[in-house]
Amino acid sequence: MRHRFLVVVILLASLALSTRLLWVQGLNSRALAAEARESRTVERTIPALRGDILDRDGKVLAASVERYDLWVDQRQVDEYRAKDEDARPEEKGVKGAARTLAPVLGMTPAEAEKKLSGTRGFVYLSKGVDPAVRDATMALRIPGVGSDRVAQRTYPSGEVAGNVLGFVSGDGEPLAGTEIAYDDVLRGENGRISYERGAGGQIIPTAPQATQRAVDGRTVELTIDQDLQWRTQQILAQTVDRWGGSGGSAVVMNARTGEVLALADYPTYDPNAPGRTDAKYRGNQSLSNVFEPGSTGKLFTMAAAIEEGTVSPTSQYTIPSTMTFDGQRIKDSHAHEVQKLTLAGVLAQSSNVGTVQVSQTLDDRTRYEYLRRFGLGQRTGVGLPGESAGILHAPEDWDPRMRFTTSFGQGYSVNALQMVSAVSTFANDGVRVQPSLVRGVMDESGTLRPLGEPTRTRVVSSQTAATMVQLMDNNIVDDGKHNGNIPHYAVGGKSGTAQVPDGTYTASFIGIAPADDPELVTGVFIYGLTSFISGTTAAAPAFSEVMGYALQNQGVAPTGRPGRDLEDEW
Repeated sequence: MRHRFLVVVILLASLALSTRLLWVQGLNSRALAAEARESRTVERTIPALRGDILDRDGKVLAASVERYDLWVDQRQVDEYRAKDEDARPEEKGVKGAARTLAPVLGMTPAEAEKKLSGTRGFVYLSKGVDPAVRDATMALRIPGVGSDRVAQRTYPSGEVAGNVLGFVSGDGEPLAGTEIAYDDVLRGENGRISYERGAGGQIIPTAPQATQRAVDGRTVELTIDQDLQWRTQQILAQTVDRWGGSGGSAVVMNARTGEVLALADYPTYDPNAPGRTDAKYRGNQSLSNVFEPGSTGKLFTMAAAIEEGTVSPTSQYTIPSTMTFDGQRIKDSHAHEVQKLTLAGVLAQSSNVGTVQVSQTLDDRTRYEYLRRFGLGQRTGVGLPGESAGILHAPEDWDPRMRFTTSFGQGYSVNALQMVSAVSTFANDGVRVQPSLVRGVMDESGTLRPLGEPTRTRVVSSQTAATMVQLMDNNIVDDGKHNGNIPHYAVGGKSGTAQVPDGTYTASFIGIAPADDPELVTGVFIYGLTSFISGTTAAAPAFSEVMGYALQNQGVAPTGRPGRDLEDEW
């Protein structure tokens, strides 16, 4: 009985084993093979290189350099020259590999041996090596040693246009500026490679391998001129330091095209090492820092009144240094005797009292609508992150005093690029052109594809624009003594100084040249002055230097015609 029982148990066990064998080798073989193959398969990413960022003349401002990370599977290194009968023992295995590899990677043999020794499947040997080092390393044919392509972002000109370019993190993620604004174009598409690896970590040469190539990012060309940007940053830094300001911005713009030729901030930073600079300076103050424009805002009040036909350059005003309007006391920047000024004189003397008299020829809604048409209270549309729209309250929200202060540049706030764009309206026949910082994107064939035409807005008539240029030209006497003068060029401009709630001041100067055939508009803004310093004193000399360089840089020749002189008094 016991014997029969054992026979039955053996037969049942044999049947179970046979069934299992049939299942494994027959019915389930494909699934098991697929599972085994999956466990052997390794997938690695092939990073795409970010596209370049160029200036308007094709000079490289940002580029991704091809680099390689070298790594090793330590379990395979013992096989180095193992079958080479002519090799001495010290030339084989880990020691031999270390002696061969060390000079290529700039290591001592001991350091290389430490990297190669062990049982770990993945250890970095060196990161970010150039292609020549990678090729030399791979030519040694050390078992287990491999490489991955990586990209190193570099900014060849350092701080030049740093606030425009932005920067990327250590793993290539964009964190500011053009880098983040145009990431979808610059990023490209990563590739992948897959292969099967044996139990010892070695690549199985007979197994299938698949490679999906990386598609590198496309090139973005800016409107910025590298040389002009460099000189503008240099002049701005010297000016801020000279007057003890906390910072500054400078903008150079082509009024006809809307292209921003220079957009400078100080302090700035080097995008190769952004961590060395305080985070508050890694943005773009020209777009994010808002301030009351002060007397430069008088231009918009006068343009609106001229366009509406309520005043002309020869309109006459009696101007005391202090005057009360509907219970609000308005005063000029300094005490003076009663003046008899024309509209041209009101602007030349930068009279608050006279400007309020001009504004009273218009209703509040009309003045507000003109400010909006000039682009105030809204973003410029250049596309960089962190831009402020400024603050422009609707007229129904103006308090009794704002009804008057908004006429001379107080009670609303702007950024530097907004102001330069607004003033450029006068230099472009009364049409405001949306500012642009990117000329286009390169396609696969290397052809620059523009992003489209900028928005153009008719703000005032051609006649009003020409009159405003004459009034601004009249502001700068062509005697070579005005701080805004540029030798051989007729220049129009306006200064401004406004107090900030923290007690400091912002001084500015915005000008047009050549005034007799306007093309370029430049604005210089100095922030954080600890005492009142007029824009003519603090900012106009820098304007003269920047604009003078810009005219030469852009090949704008003098016309030879003198500036306009209008009657300031009656």
